[in-house]
Amino acid sequence: MGVVEWEVIILPPKQKFTKEEIINTAFNLVRRDGITALTARGLGVELGTSSRPIFTAFRNMEEVQQETMQAARALYNRYVEKGFKEEIAFRGVGMQYLRFAKEESHLFELLFMTSGETAFHLNEILPVIDDNSDKILNSIQEPYGLSREDSYKLYQALWIFTHGIACLYVTGVSRLSEEEASELLTEVFTGLIIKMKNEGKQNG
Repeated sequence: MGVVEWEVIILPPKQKFTKEEIINTAFNLVRRDGITALTARGLGVELGTSSRPIFTAFRNMEEVQQETMQAARALYNRYVEKGFKEEIAFRGVGMQYLRFAKEESHLFELLFMTSGETAFHLNEILPVIDDNSDKILNSIQEPYGLSREDSYKLYQALWIFTHGIACLYVTGVSRLSEEEASELLTEVFTGLIIKMKNEGKQNG
């Protein structure tokens, strides 16, 4: 009787979790504990397993972090869309920015308070950090009849002011009420509009 040869086929390890399940878990982990909690070991604990299934689905943790950031941005965009539905869209977006900072402080920190590899000039930063920047800019230019340049200046100034209040929420330094924040934003916005209109008359 001849020797029977068996061909051994090594199958790849079965993926225990889908990419979506891993990112949902990573998202909730960052949402609760912040981006520093998103490690291979920490994510494995949340999944109730070792880190092996993570690297079956993803090449590295950087890829996990990038997709987690995309999930955070998708949630932020839903806040912004609510703002655009307000009667005064630009004010609505600003208030939603603050609401996101207050209700989702860790996600806000991830999106807007985490330094990247490149430092951008102030004139370049808004389109980089916010996918909604063109739509926000239009919500100023069209209703108020400003030039594109003046609209961007106004958007830039209001973003700096709004971002400052948002950072106070995230860091717990101050907790302005929504009414107080709204009043402050309205005062600054109105003052800047009047200034720009007056400057336009003088230059005209």
